[in-house]
Amino acid sequence: MIKGFRDFILRGNVVDLAVGIIIGAAFSAVVGGLVKDLITPLIAAIFTQPDFSTLVFTINGSKFMYGDFINVLLSFAIDAAAVYFFVVVPVNKLLARFKGPAPEPTPMKTCSYCKSNDLALDATRCPHCTATIS
Repeated sequence: MIKGFRDFILRGNVVDLAVGIIIGAAFSAVVGGLVKDLITPLIAAIFTQPDFSTLVFTINGSKFMYGDFINVLLSFAIDAAAVYFFVVVPVNKLLARFKGPAPEPTPMKTCSYCKSNDLALDATRCPHCTATIS
């Protein structure tokens, strides 16, 4: 039983997931600091209000705190932009460097009966209509 648990924990996917969660939490703290210390003061300089949580309207005694929603929306947009520009773009460029050129597409021929064009050059029978191919 212990050996099975050890094998499960040491399996590549579990370790990769744990590392991803730890890196994600650390990255979230960095982005939170970016939003709190740089972006929010910039918004305050432009719009003269750094925190939108005080924005509310009332209908029949019900408070609608749309300012909190604006704060969350801005935080999400900044998080998504930071992840895209600081993680996705660099990783894609790095992967493109190691991949090399794309392989040449293999030439195919077309069935004269059903017009499917995904037949290998050495095929003698169409897998779609079962016609004999010359």
